[in-house]
Amino acid sequence: MSEETRSDVYAELAAVGPYGVRPGHALITMVEPHPGHEYAYNRWYEDDHYYAGAMAMPWMYAGRRWVATRDLQLLRYPEKSAIAQPVTAGCYLSTYWITDGRYDDHMRWTVAINKRLNRDARVYQDRTHVFTAFQDHEATVYRDGAAGPRDFHALDHPYAGLVVEVIDAESAEQRAELLEWLRSRHLPKRVAGSPAAMVTVFRPTPLPGDRMTYVKQVEGVDTRLTLLWFLETDPRECWEAYYADLDAPVREAGLGRVELVAPFVPTVPGTDKYVDRLR
Repeated sequence: MSEETRSDVYAELAAVGPYGVRPGHALITMVEPHPGHEYAYNRWYEDDHYYAGAMAMPWMYAGRRWVATRDLQLLRYPEKSAIAQPVTAGCYLSTYWITDGRYDDHMRWTVAINKRLNRDARVYQDRTHVFTAFQDHEATVYRDGAAGPRDFHALDHPYAGLVVEVIDAESAEQRAELLEWLRSRHLPKRVAGSPAAMVTVFRPTPLPGDRMTYVKQVEGVDTRLTLLWFLETDPRECWEAYYADLDAPVREAGLGRVELVAPFVPTVPGTDKYVDRLR
């Protein structure tokens, strides 16, 4: 068995390279199952793909699935989004943390395993990738300072909701300015006293040329930022007070355009909860 799986190589790999707990990279993937395939897609993803196509892989050490029921989809904005057309598309979201400094190692494995899964008919085809990107971590802003979960805990802590915000700057230079404004001025003020315990900020990285053909190349590599707001409250309960106008401060600062604000709640693993509320 050792020769078949090349177990001897594992000892060599474990002895070298970064192995911290910081989420240096993330996979953020928003997917729309085709109409009529909601239950089958959910069972495939939870029963097989979440593990075989994600969590079982080296250096991908935390993950969580989220869902947007129809009422949550209808809270999204702007109506004309560069991310989702229509803006309600993409009712399932999966988020994963990857060990800092291990992006290349993980990517080689994930491309290979997904080719194998596809060849073995273990990839569900009746779905559309609305927004799928590997991303590099840029910043985390905490509401409570050193108290409470860190960003590496975020996908294991039982947060009640998540808001995804995607902002496009007009240039790489403007994105750098946007990031600094978010990190030092805007986000600390916005999370103070709010339901969001933390906000993580990521920038997308290009997918490799040998990626699976059903995943389109990442857009906005030089100009885009993705923010994940981790909420201690169901987003429906605090939407109007805190998240219905996230685009306004960005617009007023003149540092970019908010292309998506989308709320989600966590799925309940092993169940079909919420599947009947997607349409």
